[in-house]
Parts: sequence; C-alpha cells; structure tokens
Amino acid sequence: MARTLEQWLEYQQQVHPRSIDMGLERVGAVARRLGIGKPGRRVVTVGGTNGKGSTVAFLEAIARAAGLRTGAYTSPHLLRYNERVRIDGKPVDDAALVQAFERIEAARGDTPLTFFEYGTLAALLLFEQAGLDLAILEVGLGGRLDATNIVDPDCAVITTVDLDHQDYLGPDRESIGAEKAGILRAGKPCVLGEKDPPSSVLRRAYAIGAFAIRGHSDYLIDPLEAGWRWREPGYAIELPDPAMPAPAQRENAAAAIAALRALDLPVPDEAIRAGVAGARAPGRLQVLPGTPERVLDVAHNPQGAGQLARWLELHPKPTVAVFSALGDKDLGGICAPLAPWLRAWHLGPITDAGPRGLAVDELARRLAEHLPAEILHPHRSLADALAAATRAAGPGGRVLVFGSFHTVAAAMAAG
Repeated sequence: MARTLEQWLEYQQQVHPRSIDMGLERVGAVARRLGIGKPGRRVVTVGGTNGKGSTVAFLEAIARAAGLRTGAYTSPHLLRYNERVRIDGKPVDDAALVQAFERIEAARGDTPLTFFEYGTLAALLLFEQAGLDLAILEVGLGGRLDATNIVDPDCAVITTVDLDHQDYLGPDRESIGAEKAGILRAGKPCVLGEKDPPSSVLRRAYAIGAFAIRGHSDYLIDPLEAGWRWREPGYAIELPDPAMPAPAQRENAAAAIAALRALDLPVPDEAIRAGVAGARAPGRLQVLPGTPERVLDVAHNPQGAGQLARWLELHPKPTVAVFSALGDKDLGGICAPLAPWLRAWHLGPITDAGPRGLAVDELARRLAEHLPAEILHPHRSLADALAAATRAAGPGGRVLVFGSFHTVAAAMAAG
C-alpha cells in the first residue's frame, strides 16, 4: 500500500539510527544512482549561522520579481513539511514529495539516509524536473559535510559565522568558519555577508581560487534618510527598507543582491526593489494580529539573541517572553543580551524534537543559573505558556516568542 506524506516522514526517522550523520558518501552515492544532475540553470547555496532563511527569501523574491523560474529549499519547517521545497514561491504538494521519496527509496538499497538527506534528495529531484532558472539551497548544518554540498553551486553565500552546533562544527568561530567554507568552489564567486568573517573562511577562498565578494568592502550598504543604498564600483541602487524588521535584514538583502549580480542574471533594478520590499520569511520578527502585540522570532543562539536585543532596544515596550530551547543550546549566551529587556520568562517543553528536547523543569533549572528564579514561570505546554504570557502582558504590552523553530511553530499552531 502506498504511503502518505506523513507516513513517509515517520518512516524516514527510523531508517538511520542517528538523526544527524554528517558526510557526503552515502547521500552522494544515492544521488548518483538517481542520476541527479544540476537542479537549475544557476545554483546558489546559502550557508551561515544566522540569516540563511532570510537571505534565501530575498534571493527568491528578487528573482521571481525578475520573471525567473525559481526553486528554494529551506529547513526546518514551521507548520508543514511542504514549506521546505518551493517552486515559483509555492510549496510543492504531497503527491510530488511522495513520488520523489518513492524514487529515493527504490534507489537507496541498503544505504541508510537521515531525515534531512531524504528531504535534500527529494528537493533536488523536484527542482531538476521543474526546469528552473535559479535553484536556491539553504545549507542545513555546517557546510562541508552537509547533504546540500553534493551540488556544485555557481555562487555560494555565507551570511554570518558564530557559535552554534559546537558539538559538530568545533569550539570557536575559526573552526566553525572552516566547516561553513566547505561550500565554496574553485573559480566561482562567494559572497561573505558579514563585515569581519573568520580568517578560516578567507583562507579557504584564497586557497581554492574562489572569487570572494565581501560585504562592507566589495559592496557597501549606505543608510539614507528613507531606506538605504546598495553600492559597488560602477553601480548603485537606492532601496526601500525590507519588510522583515530585524536590524540584520539590510545585510541579508545586500548579500542576496551581491549573489545575483555575481551570477550575471537578468535582474532589473525594479525587480531588486520589489524583491527587497516584498520578501518574507515566517518567524523572523513576525508580528501576529491582535492585542497584546505578539512577536515570533526563531532566534536560538547568542548571535540571534543579540540581534533580537537590538530590535527590542529600538522598539521599547514592556515585554514578556515565551521561551523554550533545545538541550544543546548555549542558554547563558542567549540570556545575556536579552535579560535587560524581558521582565518575565514563561517556559514550556519542546516535545517534538526527540532526545534534543528539554523537559520544562530542566529548562527552568538551567535558566536559573543565568536569570533570577522569580521571573521564570514553567508551564506544562508551550500553549499554556503563551496563554499565561498573554495575560501577563496586558493590552499594552508585548509577548515575544523565541528560542527555537519548535517554539515558534507551537505559538503559530496555538493561534
């Protein structure tokens, strides 16, 4: 009997004994058996610690405004798995994903694949069939050994490099940067979005002959009274502010513009302006309707928390948090920048992340090492935490939901 999409997703979590098994040998072997070729006429791979999903959204929105046929692969999803694979801005349907999974299953033999590897191969199959002008692939974990790295991109983007997933990527920015720089290719452009990338990224680019295009150096971001200007030698364009309000979104949009220009795609100025103004990525300082103000953000590491703190400083309002995080996160690094701006933390458990999830009592115990115990309020579920925080904030206050994609998804599901 044919499996439904939900049955396929449940099955995939049982095929490999580990949820994360970094390396290209297994997924590459299955890709060769499937005969997977280039997923689009041009391919951009987007890696980095934070800003990947937003940069993909800018690339997709600008390219679509230019009339290009696009595919975007992102992870994780918030409400539906189909969000991970978009063609011309629309999530693919269940039937297309099921058909791709059936092909993968027939080809893999006894080769075990992780959940993410199944999804990556399915996206590549669907993109190749779709006749794309531009395929945009968001790297999952790291870069060098991530399943997306079986594809040779025409341009690679590294948004930022900071501390996250140290158990897999190394203890500091230099070692993490070396892993992320694995997506660079010899003789191809690579956009480095942050002002001061780790030297390991630059060394890799120079060693293999990748053409590094550095933010705030090879292209500039000039603030204007209304909006901003993207500028490089011989070209400049004045732009509206992105609809996504985080302080880093100009940098993400700028990196996307640099990548599209490096690919020499037919993208007129009008498309760049429309794409910058129209790009959306759910869960990035997303404001839900109603009172009190409810803001969702997927910030889940110290760098993301710092960006969130900058936004709270620029938009002062009495704020209470709904928070949960996975067990391998740096809770101290997340708490430090945000503590001055949050008067209470309502906590809930993450129950759909397997062994990485934290029981709420353990989360509260760990947070009490960094925050006063009297402002920590554990609840049986994230829905209960959201309801309590909403009451505590009152009509004139703000509820900030953050800490994980799982946390934001629970708030979205609760309405």
